[in-house]
Amino acid sequence: MPKMKTHSGAKKRFSVTSSGKIKRKKAFARHILSKKKAGRLRKLRKSGTLNLTDTKTIKKLLPYA
Repeated sequence: MPKMKTHSGAKKRFSVTSSGKIKRKKAFARHILSKKKAGRLRKLRKSGTLNLTDTKTIKKLLPYA
């Protein structure tokens, strides 16, 4: 069997924790920041984890992660 290719977009956006969860960056923190509250922006800085439904899809895109 040939090697499977890792999805380039997925490897830039997601990483796998030691327990097997998928880490992601939170959305809505890039531009038009002046109208967003400081507390909201502070929470957006932290990373989140993917839902179980999405995790199955992303794990297919990251076969060796």
